[in-house]
Formats: sequence, C-alpha cells, structure tokens
Amino acid sequence: MGVRGPAGMPTLSRRGKILISIAVVVLVVLLVGPRFIGLYTDWLWFDDIGYRNVFSTILWTRILLFLVAAVISAGIFFAGMALAYRSRPVFVPTSGAGDPIARYRAVVMARIRWFAIIPPAFVGLISGLVAQGSWATVQTYLHGTSFGQKDPQFGIDVGFFAFDLPFYRFIINFLFVILVITFLVNALTHYIFGGIRLAGRAGALTTATRIQLGVIAGLFVLLKAVAYWFDRYTLLSSTRKQDIFTGMGYTDAHAVLPSKLILMAIAIICALAFFAGIVLRDLRVPALATVLMLLSALVIGVGWPLIMEQFSVKPNAAQKESEYIQRNINATRLAYGIGDQKVTYDRNWTAEPTDPAVVNDDTATLSNIRLLDPNVIEPAFTQRQKLKNFYGFPSQLAVDRYTVNGQERDFVVAARELDPSKFDANQQNWLNKHTVFTHGNGFIAAPANTVDEASSDAESDRGGLPVFEVSDLENYRTADYQKTAPIKVTQPRIYFGELISKVNPDYAIVGSTNGDQKEYDQDGASFTYNGGGGVSLGNWFNRLAYSVKYTERNILLSGAINRNSKILYNRDPRDRVKKAAPWLTVDSKTYPAVMADGSIKWIVDGYTTLDNYPYAQKTSLQNVTTDAQELNQGQTGRTQTNREVSYVRNSVKATVDAYTGKVTLYQFDDTDPVLKTWMKVFPGTVKSKAEFNADQSLRSHIRYPEDLFKIQRALLSKYHVNDPGTFFRSNDFWSIPADPTKDDATAQGLNQPPYYLMAADPKTLQPSFQLTTVMNGLNSGYLAAYMTASSDPDNYGQITVKALPTTKQTVGPRQAQENMKSAGPVASDRKQVEDTTRVTYGNLLTLPVGRNGILYVEPMYTQAKTDDAAIPKLYRVLVYYNGNVGYASTVAGALQQVGISSAAATKPDQDNSSGQQQQPTTQQPTTQQPSQAGTTTPPSSTQNSTVQQQRDAAVTAIGKALDDLKTAQSSGDLGKIGAAISELDRARNQYEAVPTS
Repeated sequence: MGVRGPAGMPTLSRRGKILISIAVVVLVVLLVGPRFIGLYTDWLWFDDIGYRNVFSTILWTRILLFLVAAVISAGIFFAGMALAYRSRPVFVPTSGAGDPIARYRAVVMARIRWFAIIPPAFVGLISGLVAQGSWATVQTYLHGTSFGQKDPQFGIDVGFFAFDLPFYRFIINFLFVILVITFLVNALTHYIFGGIRLAGRAGALTTATRIQLGVIAGLFVLLKAVAYWFDRYTLLSSTRKQDIFTGMGYTDAHAVLPSKLILMAIAIICALAFFAGIVLRDLRVPALATVLMLLSALVIGVGWPLIMEQFSVKPNAAQKESEYIQRNINATRLAYGIGDQKVTYDRNWTAEPTDPAVVNDDTATLSNIRLLDPNVIEPAFTQRQKLKNFYGFPSQLAVDRYTVNGQERDFVVAARELDPSKFDANQQNWLNKHTVFTHGNGFIAAPANTVDEASSDAESDRGGLPVFEVSDLENYRTADYQKTAPIKVTQPRIYFGELISKVNPDYAIVGSTNGDQKEYDQDGASFTYNGGGGVSLGNWFNRLAYSVKYTERNILLSGAINRNSKILYNRDPRDRVKKAAPWLTVDSKTYPAVMADGSIKWIVDGYTTLDNYPYAQKTSLQNVTTDAQELNQGQTGRTQTNREVSYVRNSVKATVDAYTGKVTLYQFDDTDPVLKTWMKVFPGTVKSKAEFNADQSLRSHIRYPEDLFKIQRALLSKYHVNDPGTFFRSNDFWSIPADPTKDDATAQGLNQPPYYLMAADPKTLQPSFQLTTVMNGLNSGYLAAYMTASSDPDNYGQITVKALPTTKQTVGPRQAQENMKSAGPVASDRKQVEDTTRVTYGNLLTLPVGRNGILYVEPMYTQAKTDDAAIPKLYRVLVYYNGNVGYASTVAGALQQVGISSAAATKPDQDNSSGQQQQPTTQQPTTQQPSQAGTTTPPSSTQNSTVQQQRDAAVTAIGKALDDLKTAQSSGDLGKIGAAISELDRARNQYEAVPTS
C-alpha cells in the first residue's frame, strides 16, 4: 500500500512573506535587543568602577558553557534522531486510510530539513541557557584551593566537597537529562517511521530500534552507577537527622553507604545486561535488568536503611550517634568560626558575689552606657538635621566609634542623604529627580551616651535629645574646621547611599557644564560633580543605550545633558559590592564612616559561603538573621536570602566612597580557602590583607558584622556543648530571648537583636567597641549566657561567652524589664506619662559590671500622641541591678538608686556636659524590689529621717508646681504654661532623686 501525500497547503503571497519577516525581525529585536543593551551598559559600568575583568570573566565563562552545552546536547539529540531516521524500515505498513501516523510521517518527510535542524537547535539552546547559569561551579572547580582539612569518613580534603563534587554532579545531571531526552526522541522517531509498531498483542521492534534504544538505556544505567559512586560523598551533608544534626549518621554509615556500593555494582551489571540484550536479541534480558534495578533500589536503597533506623538505631540513638554528633560538632565549629581559637568560655560566671568597689571602679562600662537607641531616634535626626524636605535618614541609624579628645566613644551616626520619597509635587519632574537633586550633603554624629538637657524655659523643648557634634555644613569650609572639629569631614556630599538608591529608577546625571542646569547643593549654590565616577554620556550611542535601558527619551533628547555629563547608578553600597563581587554574600547592614582624609565611605561586610561543608550544620540565612529589628527597617532595610549554607566566613571588608562611588574589596580573612579560590578566578580584584592592615583609618572603623554574629549565636546556643550525649539530650541548650521591648502582636516572639556598645573588654577591662547579645535557658526566661564579639582591630573577632552557673536562676531580659516597669515609683509615674504621651522603650542593654555583676539598662522615650512628627525624647533611664530598680532622668541618678556610685557614670577626666549629672556616691541600694538575685539591706533610722524630710520637701514642690500649672492653664498664656510644666518636671526629678526608705 502506498503512502498518501499530504493535502495541499495554502501558500503565502510575497507581501505576506515580507510582513511576516518584518514581524519576526521586530520580535527578535524586542526580545534580544534589551539583552544586548543590558550587556553593553553593564560593560560600561564595570569599566567605570575598575572591575572589567569580573564582567569579562563571567561573560566568557557563560558563553563557553553555553556553546559547549548547546553543541553537546544538540549533537547527542541530533545523533539519536538521525540514527533512528537512517535506520527506518524501507516499507511501512499502514492501518488504513485514516492512519494518523502516516499523516505525521508525511508532514515530517515534506519538511525533513526543518525537523532535522529546529528540534536539536531548540534543545541545544535550552541546555546552553541552563548550563551557563553554573558558571560559578565551573570556575571554582578549575581554581579550587585545598582546605588542609580532611573529612573523617573518607580522608579526602574538604576542597573536594567544596569545589570538585558540585562540578561532577553538575556534569552527571546534565548527561542524565540529555540521555532521557535522546531516548524519548529516538523512540518517537522510530515510532513515526515504523521502527516501533504497536499493532497486535506484543507489538514489534526492528533490530535497529532495539540496538539504539538498548545502547541509550545502557549508557543511562551506566551513568547511574557513576552517580551512585558520587552519592557516597553527599552523605556527609545528609539531612536524615536534621532535627538533631546535619551530616552522616549511624544509619548513613552502616546502611546507606554500603547500599550505594551495592547499587553501583547492580547498575553496572544491569548496564551490561542492556548491552547483552542487543547481542542476544532478547528484550527479556534488559526488562529483567530494569526490574532488578527498581527492586534493588527499593529494597537495598530504601528498605534496609529504614529497618536499621527504626529497629537498631532509634532504641540506642544516644550511643550509636555519638561518634557522628561529635563529627558534626567539630565540623560546625570549624565551618562557622566558633571553635576554640575564636571563642573563649567563662564558665560559672557570677558564681562569686560581686564586689561593690570593683563595680564602682568599672568606668569603662558605666561611663559609656548607651542612651540613644539607633532604632528609635531617627525622627530626632530627621527633625533637627535634615534641613531640606528632600533630605532624610534611614529609619535604622548606625553605631560606630571615634576617638575624640583622646577618648574612644561610640556615636550614633548617619549620612544626610537625598530621600526621593520626600520630594514635593513640583520636584517630581524628570529634570529635578535626575539632574538637579542628585546628592545628599553631610555626616551627622551624636555621642551615644549623651542627651541634651534643657537649661532654660526657652530651651525646654530640647531636653532629652541627641547632642549633634558633626552637623554644621558651613563648618567644613572654615579655616579653623580642621583644628576644632571632633570628626573632620572634608567632602560631605553623598552621591551613593541607602536612601538615594530608592529613587525609581535609580540614576543621576551629573557633571553637566550647561550653565542653565546645575545640581543643587546644600547652601543653594549650584554644583558640578567632579568625583571621577560615572559612565560618560558624551556620545549619542551611550545616550541611546541608557535611554533604552531606562525607557526614558529625555536621556536622548534633553539639553541638560552635554559631552561632560555622566550617569551614576547602582548607588546602594550593598548593591555595588554585590554586583562587583557576585560571589559574595553581603551583610544586610552598611554604615558610613569618616576616614582620616575626611572622606565618607560606606563599609560593607562580605561573606564567602558554601552550601555543603562535610558534617557542618545547615543554617538558613534568612531565619537566623531575622529579629525584632526587621520591623523597623524602613525603605533601606534588607533581609538575607532564604538559602541554607553550612559554611560562612567574613572574608572581605569592602568600602564604597560616598562621593566617587569607588568600590574597594579587601582580603580580611587570609586563611579562607573559598576566598583564595575566588581571588584566583578574578585576580587583582581583591586587595591583600597587608593592604588592608596598612589602612589604619579603615581598621579603626571596622565592626563585627551583625548577620555573622546572629548566625554564630544561633549555633552557639547548641554548639557550646562539648559532650555528644548532652548534645543529643538537648538538656544544656540555650535559646535566644524574644525582644522584651516589643509588645505588639506582630513583634512578639521575634529575637532580641544584638547591640553595639562601648564596654570593658572581657580580658583587658579597657573600653572596647563590642557587639553583644544574651542567651536564656532553653524555653526559659532565665539568663543562661552573655556573648560578646570584639570589634577592636587588635582583638577583632574574639568571642567571649560568659556562661552562668546552672545551680541558681538569674533574671533574663524580659523578667528584668517587668521588674523595672512594675516597681512602685516607676509604675505610678509610667501610668501618668502614658495617659498623655506615647512611650517607647529603647534597647534593653545587658552589661557585665565589676567582673561578676549584671546590670540591665533601658532608656524610656516619650513623644506627643497627637503629633505624628513629634520627636522621641529621653524621659527616664531604667536600671536593674541585684534585684533593685533605678528610675531617674540620668544614668548617674538611676545607678545611685541601685547602689552603684554615680561618679562611675562619668569618667574622671571627662567634663560633665553630657547630661549625666554627677550624684553623691552611696553604697546602699535605695529601692527594694524582691528578686531571685537576692535582697537588700534595710536603711538605718537616721537615713529614714533624712529621706522623709527630702520627700516632704519634694512633695511640697510638686504641689506648688501643680497649682502654678492650673493657674497658667486658666490664663491661656502659653509661655506661663511652658514655664509651669518645666517647674513640674524639675519637682518630679527632685522627688525621684530621693532615696526610698
């Protein structure tokens, strides 16, 4: 029977063909054009920041991977299809006139060239696009560095698991997919051209079909044998026991590992069976091999480990998993930098009673108590220092330290940035947004342990506000500025920052010499950017490219742009670092620092990570770094990606110049093999550790990064335990306390964030800039440990964990706050204040004092309820120490009330302009609050008499002040009302300063 040809198909006219061709060209341009524009503008951007080799290395690696994968996959696909076509039967019987396969066969035969080219090309295209995304896997394989550490199971260098194994698995998975697709297309081709016939009960295969499908299937099974071999190594990152630990467990070592070798041998035998089936011309042989593969995978690969786990391991888990838990402990400590070289433990801290004399002598801690919460006081910065409506500050400010008058002090700092969200309606046009308002101006710093005191009625509205020491833009232009400024800023203009980058789209066009169109500077004068950064718009092609990139015709047509114009974009420091070094994971926080040359640089911490480090615990970056601070991030906030890692190193410190945008990467951890590998991939992009150490100005401002600290504290809540049995029982674990200052439903249960502060170094007892946190007992409110990481350059990264004895209970953060808020004088005054104002509690600081003492300090801020723009002002300071509560308008006053010398709150050689008033020294606690920490000694009868006299005088003063306030309110004179309120506040302070009997 002959084959009926296809029915006649309609033909297109010449005009129709031309229109279709034009439509196809337009479609290709629309799809591919933006890609090429993006590549071109990226090349210009990388060239601008001096990282062109990063762009070219990644681009060429992607291109080569694309081509290799596309050619291989298309070649295999084409070979499978071509072999099936060439070996087709000469005569193909049909099932009748309506045989659908005959119609498909006729269509394919009519366009055989199209079917020979398009499907392989499409498969090659898809394969290449998928494969090019693995450029990092290929580069780290080619440049991998030895770790010098061997895994305890196979004795192989960890570098194999970090760099080699991911590459081998990439190749295996790629070949698996190609072989499956080739098998299917080969079978389909044979079916269309008669090599496979399904007629009858059993159907039929031609010899060529049996050979080709048998070879492909045999190769697939043989590749599966290779996969079984490499699967053994992935067991070192097994998650079978993920609720307890990551890594190979007893079942993995004694059941899964041998099963992989057995299955590998079976796979080899089955592959040979497939090849034998070709020779023997018997399909039963490969069929039996397939059944054997499936059955063995089910019984040996799944059943055997399951039975061992349920009936052998679980009843004796503590004993049988002990060796593997110990491996997990050792590997985790090494992978996250929390081993004995980095972490020092002070066991049974507070076991000995505190010595009052030692506590009073701890001026390094007591004189640096931070009153300003950087998450609360942003409105004070904004209202007092933004100057113009289009300037602003991030909702979360930063804490850094500077040496002023020979003393290192911590400051709350921020750059006065351009805030596009605050533009007025007439500032929203394109020219204003992108060519006029291009930059912020100024660096603001306020001592963290200082607030302003109202010294007169006229200044009563300033009490409790930060004292801004670096804020006057005019100062930096004066001749005496370099001599008198506490922090010397010579270039205050901020072209790159957190807020600036929030303009949509993020770019500024600067440098124009057009006299009619200049940038706005702080004092209203025009300004022309000369920082050297930016991509030139001096030629029409670049202008066209960026016009297309941002879909903005003004870039092409505006007369405000001339041959000197440049475009600045990617202006968030974290984005610039991440784009310049895509292999880094960037910390979610960045902060500005003033360098020795007066420039402002953003400092960004970069991490190298690995997904699978043998036996190390897997950790979700997003989960462990999310805490109560995330609720107040505002528009500049970032969170880590939802990704699991098992190795983290703070290997890179990066800076971004706020004026020029220059990105500089420094090698910070010169022992990290992952960083060394990437430095080989991109030579010359990361400066050496020696160059970093030579920059003393930068070294003096580095901070221990928050995200790394959060990861480490989450792990140390478990991995402070040394004994595998104790680890398995979880009876000595800790937990991160919830933030006690967050009472709203959305924040309850979120972790208390760590805090930067100046305090006594755990070893030297000298003032030291630290990042601190506390731990509670597991599912308990009682304090279990205090953890601090040093940011001092000479002692950087040393973590001290002060573990409390388990033989007694010590109040934790929430319990301390509840005791403070419920204390008699506090509760009564707090109720009055909350009725009329909005009360915000700042960060609750836990401070070790006098070696064995624990001091809790919390600032209390108030602001008007009816005014959304009201500034939070420090109203009172709450302290909790040895079961006693202090509540006063100054730190010194609050410390005095709990029996700590008020003189310790101010350094002897420091003037007392900080608002922390000197108070008479007393060694007797004056506010009795029962607590687990103990009780106080009752005051003498003489003290009671004196105290009563002071209280009576204070009560009389309060009564008089209240009468004066009523009189002033009835008169309606605002000046008299303000004076009366100030008098009432002074009377209240007088009352609170009286010791309680």
